[in-house]
Amino acid sequence: MSESSEIIFEVSEDQADGSFSAEAVGYGIHTEGATADEVRSNIQEAVDCYFDDYSSRPGIIRLHFIREEVLMS
Repeated sequence: MSESSEIIFEVSEDQADGSFSAEAVGYGIHTEGATADEVRSNIQEAVDCYFDDYSSRPGIIRLHFIREEVLMS
């Protein structure tokens, strides 16, 4: 495992149904989940599948939760 490397996922919540989707920045890794816990688990699994060689797997998986808010005056 490469401890100095990391992979960043942008995670967003669907406002209609509350599900989550995640996309790795700079990698072709995409996944989703019905809950935040499920998407976390699916991200871990997706990274494990993408990096089939454990030694090339990033040491850190960072999640950036993107939240959209609308303010009305």
